[in-house]
Amino acid sequence: MKVYIPTPLRSYTGKESVVEAGGATVGEVLADIERRYAGFRFRKIFINGKPVQTLNASVQPDDTIHIMCALSGGV
Repeated sequence: MKVYIPTPLRSYTGKESVVEAGGATVGEVLADIERRYAGFRFRKIFINGKPVQTLNASVQPDDTIHIMCALSGGV
């Protein structure tokens, strides 16, 4: 499935903005990415535009995963 990588994390993926990964759950997909791109870290995850609450969430081969970086700041 396609996994979209935010700009701040692309240094881990060789500047790739989208990578292919496999797995039956979000945790397995992230482990697949970590195996190929050592040091990869994530914050918030969305499947098909919906936020994921657990790494045990199931995924399908045609799902789209977006990984978002945590933002901080404010007053």
